[in-house]
Amino acid sequence: MPDQRATLSEIAAAAGVSVPTVSKVLNGRPDVAPTTRQKVQDLLDRRGYTARRATSSGGAGLIDLVFRDLGSPWAMQILDGVEELAYRAGMGVVVSAVHGRHRTRPDRRWIEQLSARRCDGVLLVLSDLSPSQQSQLDELGIPVVIIDPAGQPGAGIPSVGATNWAGGVAATEHLLGLGHDRIAVIGGQPTVPCSRARVDGYRAAMNAAGRKIPAGYVRHGDFNAPSGYREMNALLDLSRPPTAVFACADQMALGAYEALYERGARVPDDVSIVGFDDLDAARWSAPPLTTVRQPLTEMAGMATRMLLALIAGEELDSHRIELATPLIVRQSTRRPA
Repeated sequence: MPDQRATLSEIAAAAGVSVPTVSKVLNGRPDVAPTTRQKVQDLLDRRGYTARRATSSGGAGLIDLVFRDLGSPWAMQILDGVEELAYRAGMGVVVSAVHGRHRTRPDRRWIEQLSARRCDGVLLVLSDLSPSQQSQLDELGIPVVIIDPAGQPGAGIPSVGATNWAGGVAATEHLLGLGHDRIAVIGGQPTVPCSRARVDGYRAAMNAAGRKIPAGYVRHGDFNAPSGYREMNALLDLSRPPTAVFACADQMALGAYEALYERGARVPDDVSIVGFDDLDAARWSAPPLTTVRQPLTEMAGMATRMLLALIAGEELDSHRIELATPLIVRQSTRRPA
């Protein structure tokens, strides 16, 4: 009698190969050696294993889009980029969020729900997977692509990000070029790679220019306006407050605007501000915000194309893609008074 309970892990162990290799055989991928393919296929046939779904049929035609934070304006830009391409491919999009303020990965129930709705692929935004979750998705034959990873993606998991370090350098060099010496930075959570990269870019630009970073000038918020407001107030309370601030997210920059306004300081006359993201609000703020553009919609589109290729059983040319982050100069920066 065929063993319908056999899992991909058991078949991989019996064949002496990895779970992704078994998944490739099931999905008809060409990048498996003929002898290995035959060995795996014989085990699949002997144990009566039937794939939960075929790549081109049998799935529900769904992409799971999982955000770490659905409350951010950039979530809509990501969704726009995913939904447009998914619609053209005849796929639906299921949107969910990681529950828990400091969590970066979905909980156990998510895998169960994913399997129940016969999802074809997963896009994770500012999230990551545990080794156990990655193994479970491999067993289910569900491909994953990560947008702006919250950690180091697991082996073989494709990801799309932005040149965060270069963006941090560009923002800081812009302020240095205007003649600012006292430049502070408000980063996001220091555990998040994109935040670390932006702050590291700031440090690199300051060091290259021979500028010392005063104590208290490196602050950390939570990518939102309240934390930008809080950290800007902390900077203003220093004995020598900065004349310029690089906020590593537009929302934190707008929170900094509010703190300065309440303290009777003007942007950019008293303090120049640079953000990061180029959200719609940056263009319409008063004054319009100089910011580093993170191509969120393009990142989402690129990740969706990669995921659709994996769903179709195709091989990717690259597993790690970073898109450029140009500086957009508006009216929130000027030479120091």
